[in-house]
Amino acid sequence: MSTASFPRVESPRFEHHRRPVGIGEPAPRLSWTVVTDDLPGWTQRAYEIEISDESGATLTATGVVESEESVLVPWPGTELGSRQRRGVRVRVHGHDGSASDWSPWSWAETGLLEPVHWHAGAAAPPRELLGAPDGPALLLRRDFTVRGPVAAARLYVTARGLYEIEINGEAVGDEVLAPGWSSYSHRLRYRTHDVTALLRGGGNAVGATLADGWYRGRVGFNGGRTGVYGDRTALIAQLEITYTDGTTDRVVTDGDWRCASGPVTSASLYDGEAYDARLVPAGWSSAGFDDASWLPADVLDHDATLLVAPTGPPVRRTETLSPVETLTGPAGETILDFGQNISGRLRIRVQGPAGHTVSLRHAEVLEDGALSLRPLRDAAALDTYTLRGDDTAEEWEPRFTIHGFRYAQIIDWPGELEESGVQAVVCHTDMRRTGHFSCSDPLLNRLHENVVWSMRGNFVDIPTDCPQRDERLGWTGDIQVFAPTASFLYDSAGTLTSWLADLAAEQAALGTVPHYVPWVDLLFPAEPAAAWGDAAAVVPWVLYQRFGDLGILRAQYPSMKAWVDQVAALAGNSHLWDEGFQFGDWLDPAAPADEPGKSRTDHALVATAYHAWSTQILADTAGLLGHEEDATRYAALAAAVREAFRGEFVTPTGRLAADTQTAYALALHLNLLDKPEQRERAGRRLVELVTQDGFRIATGFVGTPLICDALAAVGAHDTAYRLLTQRECPSWLYPVTMGATTIWERWDSLLPDGTVNPGEMTSFNHYALGAVADFLHRTVAGLAPAAPGYRRLRIAPRPGGGLTHASAELHTPYGPASVTWTTEEGTLTVTATIPPGTVADIDLPYAGTTPTEVGAGTHTFTGPYRPA
Repeated sequence: MSTASFPRVESPRFEHHRRPVGIGEPAPRLSWTVVTDDLPGWTQRAYEIEISDESGATLTATGVVESEESVLVPWPGTELGSRQRRGVRVRVHGHDGSASDWSPWSWAETGLLEPVHWHAGAAAPPRELLGAPDGPALLLRRDFTVRGPVAAARLYVTARGLYEIEINGEAVGDEVLAPGWSSYSHRLRYRTHDVTALLRGGGNAVGATLADGWYRGRVGFNGGRTGVYGDRTALIAQLEITYTDGTTDRVVTDGDWRCASGPVTSASLYDGEAYDARLVPAGWSSAGFDDASWLPADVLDHDATLLVAPTGPPVRRTETLSPVETLTGPAGETILDFGQNISGRLRIRVQGPAGHTVSLRHAEVLEDGALSLRPLRDAAALDTYTLRGDDTAEEWEPRFTIHGFRYAQIIDWPGELEESGVQAVVCHTDMRRTGHFSCSDPLLNRLHENVVWSMRGNFVDIPTDCPQRDERLGWTGDIQVFAPTASFLYDSAGTLTSWLADLAAEQAALGTVPHYVPWVDLLFPAEPAAAWGDAAAVVPWVLYQRFGDLGILRAQYPSMKAWVDQVAALAGNSHLWDEGFQFGDWLDPAAPADEPGKSRTDHALVATAYHAWSTQILADTAGLLGHEEDATRYAALAAAVREAFRGEFVTPTGRLAADTQTAYALALHLNLLDKPEQRERAGRRLVELVTQDGFRIATGFVGTPLICDALAAVGAHDTAYRLLTQRECPSWLYPVTMGATTIWERWDSLLPDGTVNPGEMTSFNHYALGAVADFLHRTVAGLAPAAPGYRRLRIAPRPGGGLTHASAELHTPYGPASVTWTTEEGTLTVTATIPPGTVADIDLPYAGTTPTEVGAGTHTFTGPYRPA
């Protein structure tokens, strides 16, 4: 057998971590991907795992374990304690008798796993330095001594507020807006940094800049709130130094830290940042700086049980864009067009006299040639930089704010503005890209790219609704509908696992799933609402289906159960959820601009449909987790809710009381109709409604993600394609024809005449309506999961809409999978790549064919085809 015929194991992975340093799991589950170049149909029969310590000594050797599992395999060694580093390598054996060499070593290191291992206090700026919320960012520092050769040094750090930290004048880490936003009252994430290379013998210094951020600054709409979590920011940092002789030192936030004001004179997530470069104390984060005039920091108590290691990546700078055009506004103003709507900020290189201030204003769109600022509501989105007056160009990027923008107005730039002097820095959660799609229609390709950019713009630590106005909240309804798309485009499991932990914590404290997580008490009370609160059940289920992680269901089960029980109590013996507040089919295009909840579909119908769905999800979850009594009870409840739905909203022939596209999409997609003749009539009626509406969108947040799937489920693929490829408003492609580079909140956020929709809510970066991308992946291209984690795939493209080719690629937990199809002269050719260790159901639209099963490898199928 040639060497090319042996399987090869790539570096093992730990849980859902991209960089497994400072992890919080004492027994991290392991995953690995097998590459088999010339072994079609290869499946794993067994594996071997070795675990070593830093010295290379073997701690665990499993021997040959007869198992086909390779995703989230239980940790085979002893549980890890705090600060422990372990290497793992894997070898696999195939059913065909093949065996791999050992994989490369992968290393993981735990953080501080027990509260008793935290010795740091919370160093807070004294009150006399604090301004009003969203005021200055303050500097904290202290000196320390390194007394010998260093073997290793780790910094464990977080803050009440936003922080950036330096050692000896060098930045620690590359995170943006650290520590991110979580439900601070319940969970505060810290990060672990290897800072060994930043230390030097003798005198050293550590310094931090601390801003209000979500902790103390303004958060939310309708005027927002400040001081949501407290009125004092604080740094919590613990530097641990291990010397080559085995001794250790610890530097923590305590009474030895000193504080002063700095160059950031104001910092607001919504309003922007003001920076005066003349106020930078030279060398302030280096050893030997004279801080005698600085004030001592106050040391506050903090609850170390709230400190948790992250499960997903932080926000980072992920891309830099240059302007594509320099425009002149109607008042002569200079406006840069970056060609893409993003979340991020500007980086400038500027030279001019000391004290001169450059202002940077941001907006998503232009109206009458000028920045359209009204959609920002009460977010000023204005950054200012006051120059030092250096002999060379000064470079600056704000650090404690973020904006949603495509256009930037540059005000009072000294001298001639060159396009190289201003760049846009894209910032979002640094998730690994996993899924791609393309087809022969450039408008659909742009639509899909818009979905990707809207996900990037709105995954800024948590999944938000928008990145630009005075809101940016973790709306539960948005991610509930978008989770399948998010799970395809990016490895979002770690990020959403963290958000779900916050959801469960807020739910336990409030007695219900709030409308957004983290919760901030604004205009709405915390009360249950269908499709929004159902994120408690739907999102964990989607993550299980897409990533094969039963642990997420196990962790979220109490939350899922509490949600279903609450709604069941509200519905009572009738099993109809027909009372209380509901968002309904939010932003139905027929709703008035200032009444987005005034949809055509009965709110009780939507609520009861979701109650049935979440209850069935809970029943299925209980069965998977071995809770047999719960599984039986909730399956019966789900059946009763479906029966109640039919009794209240469905005629014997299959017509619905709410004669809307959303109502039929819900009934069909959620399997609420039990008789074939009802499904057939409901399907025909849905086609009739879509046709009557001229193949234009007539659905809001609830119906839009389901409408194409519902049509496809009844065989109306042609209707689905006509709806998908419609260009007139309202439609998915109308914004594309209007130059959109992200998904809009409203179908007509920009009206045909180029004016902005007059509604108060008019975002140009809102991913929810982009949930249709999951249909592009599963049905247009034909790549879908048929078992959790894509252990079994479904290859079932359904060409149409005049497309001549389409493809999808996905890095599944088992490895890369792809589907490509082309049509030419009545022939459909499909090529599918199936990862090692998996199988696929091939269901192609050839006349007279039946689904078949194939194993790992690349397979090509050709046959006669007539488009739908």
